[in-house]
Amino acid sequence: MQTPQTTVDEGEIAKFEAMAAEWWDLNGKFKPLHMLNPCRLDYITSQIAGEFDRDLKAPSPFKGLRILDIGCGGGLLSEPMARLGADVVGADAAAGNIPVARVHAVQSGLEIDYRHTSAEDLAAAGETFDVVLNMEVIEHVASPIDYLRACHDLLRPGGLHICSTLNRNPKSFMMAIVGAEHIMRWLPRGTHEWQKFITPDELFEMMRDVGLDPVDRKGMVFNPVSWTWKLSDRDLSVNYVTASLRRA
Repeated sequence: MQTPQTTVDEGEIAKFEAMAAEWWDLNGKFKPLHMLNPCRLDYITSQIAGEFDRDLKAPSPFKGLRILDIGCGGGLLSEPMARLGADVVGADAAAGNIPVARVHAVQSGLEIDYRHTSAEDLAAAGETFDVVLNMEVIEHVASPIDYLRACHDLLRPGGLHICSTLNRNPKSFMMAIVGAEHIMRWLPRGTHEWQKFITPDELFEMMRDVGLDPVDRKGMVFNPVSWTWKLSDRDLSVNYVTASLRRA
């Protein structure tokens, strides 16, 4: 099969461009991501520290690492990575997100290389990274396996790929679409399409097919009583996150 020129889905991009100005509004349309962010960062930082033998208590523990945050949005993950000392490239196919991210980084005193581009274009340009963060993006692309192939190509040998997405089952439909979009109205209706959700086994199979070696997966579980998220070794029924390596 010939690889498409891009896996960008223009309809999906339009959804997020319409919300771009609200990225840093804690009570706006991206409130669910702000709530989820501490849980995501816990996983990301522990995986990076473990793989690259870094002490998270040290000053600038990620210094010397080049990290790509693909689908960076307003920079909710790019900024913490930069604060930890990494050389960060934040890329997004939605042009409207980039000015928002750049302005906020300047206001935060951070240097982050934000670009309006795609994974495929970065790979074609020969860019390589120690870590690729691929968080809540794969369920919005036109061809998940071709997108993962681009993420593989962007990694240096031994590089770490961290990917989160939504499982596909009746519970995820009720929680992520009916609950989050229709009842709680955390997200505009139509933000997610249930048929684009990917099971953990499907994701691992695609990763292996493109040359990535899956090494870990965990659930991210919401507690409606405390309104907090936590990592789970067992419950991957709705949100989950994975780690994989490029061996060669």
